[in-house]
Amino acid sequence: MKKKILSILLAGAMGATLLAGCGSNSSSTNTSKTKTEKTDSSASGPEDVELTVMTPSEDADEAQGNWIKTNCEAFAKANADKWTITFNYVQKSEGDAKDTVLQDPSAAADVFLFANDQIGALVDAGALAKLGGEAADSVKSGNSAAIAATVTYNGDIYAVPFTPNTWFMYYDKRVFSEDDVKDLDTMLSKGKVNIPLTNAWYLASFFAGNGCTFFGADGTDKDAGIDFSSEKATPVAKYLVNLVANPNFVKGEPADNIGGLGNGSVNALFDGNWDYSNIVKALGEENVGVAIAPSFTLEDGTKCQMKPFLGSKCIGVNATSKNPAAAVALAAYLGGKDGQQSHFDLRKTTPTNQTVLATDAVKADAVATVMGQVAADGNNTVQPLVSKMGSYWDAAANFGNSLFGADKDGNAATKVTADNAEEAVKALNDAANGSLVQ
Repeated sequence: MKKKILSILLAGAMGATLLAGCGSNSSSTNTSKTKTEKTDSSASGPEDVELTVMTPSEDADEAQGNWIKTNCEAFAKANADKWTITFNYVQKSEGDAKDTVLQDPSAAADVFLFANDQIGALVDAGALAKLGGEAADSVKSGNSAAIAATVTYNGDIYAVPFTPNTWFMYYDKRVFSEDDVKDLDTMLSKGKVNIPLTNAWYLASFFAGNGCTFFGADGTDKDAGIDFSSEKATPVAKYLVNLVANPNFVKGEPADNIGGLGNGSVNALFDGNWDYSNIVKALGEENVGVAIAPSFTLEDGTKCQMKPFLGSKCIGVNATSKNPAAAVALAAYLGGKDGQQSHFDLRKTTPTNQTVLATDAVKADAVATVMGQVAADGNNTVQPLVSKMGSYWDAAANFGNSLFGADKDGNAATKVTADNAEEAVKALNDAANGSLVQ
């Protein structure tokens, strides 16, 4: 009954109050408070509410404009006729949000920023409220379908996305032209490219490029399984065998190869916005190029576009919040058009909102523009939230390492070759779908 009442409250609140509209390593738990002045513009007057908001330290940094406090106060001012709000601010990274909330949901923040891959665990624990009404509608209408899918679990919207979580390509503009970086094979004929094939997060993009799927087209069909069937995956495996044999292919993780940009041992690598400053230091800002992942061509001439995994960082509402109406409205505001515009203005946080992405300031930012392109429908693979996805990671890591004759732990293993590629793909498909076996 309690859950039913909360759902009714949330639906009513969203219809009545919605406004238009792995990150930080911080683990600070300091708090501060802000209280808005009461304005009595209705017969009964605004309701006194208290909201605790959990956010990464960067978003509370005064030197960067204190995005969270600035926008909470703007929200409170815009809703002063409904609520007189006391805010408590708690600092915790998006990556640590789940563990913090699940320690005791009833004592956790009302509204919190977190990584979308935590949604399943939070929902299953009864700690994350399902959004409906205008809140859910605004997520669907304000973002690409792919971004909306990153916060969809069991068919329902559970959070408000505010920035993509994905990867793209950095390259040395002195070595590659804008046309060169559209095609991986062209790049490999001109310079050295680092691709982390032993990392399952990156490896998936090759298979997805030839039609392999993860729990349906949008990653939400938990019964569809992972489709690495032979006719789709075997040609990709053979391509990868040739790729690792190319003298211009560079093995390893992005972080281990950034320095190579400075000395010319690496001319391009796949990475994310979190390493932009390090890329600039290594290469010089004037030489840094950014682009979406390139296409590649299979042995039979089929051209495939790499499709990186796409997730998001998002804003959720605690299902045990004592003030669900205000909490839902705040989450929608922070992740809406105005909140995302402010996030970009203060911290250069790449937006997901289509209106903000179309502004001149965002379009002038190369990294934000590329991340927006990756997040656009058709350019990515939505990273599934279903628990059955768990079997994929080790299976793909083992396959990636076996391209070099090892397993994910570095032990010797049968090396994938053109001759045994079909067999290796079948083993990958079986292992990736292992959790589907009842």
